[in-house]
Amino acid sequence: MIILTVISILAITCAVWMVNKFFPFKVCPICAGVSGTWLWMLAASLLGYRIDLVIVAMLLGGSVVGIAYQLEKKLPATGAGWRTPLLLKTLFIPAGFIAAYGILARQWITFLAALIFLLLASFVFLFSTSGKPGSRKETIKELEKKMKDCC
Repeated sequence: MIILTVISILAITCAVWMVNKFFPFKVCPICAGVSGTWLWMLAASLLGYRIDLVIVAMLLGGSVVGIAYQLEKKLPATGAGWRTPLLLKTLFIPAGFIAAYGILARQWITFLAALIFLLLASFVFLFSTSGKPGSRKETIKELEKKMKDCC
């Protein structure tokens, strides 16, 4: 089963890498390979096929950590206050593992509760203001000015 998993990851990764050349938006090919593989394996398991859920759990865990690190890159650079990368990952990764467990154990309430928490946390960290209206715009303009003055 692990050989099939690796082949699937590589095949999906290559396909997404090629498709990325034609579309205006980019998708991380290896992220797509891993998530695409656990998605089809999970679907096959739910349809009654014998799938090694240990492999699915590993792939889900990798996706949870990968998503957390991608979200970290999108955090406001300055003026974030309490919205630190460490706090984001400290909340997001365990909740993501709970969501993954909910999927694998077919505990849909657990999965949905964790998913709602993840969506709310992501929104709070990425889109809520830091308490001062316009502070992010002001910071961007300030940085732009410093860059112009510099060179």
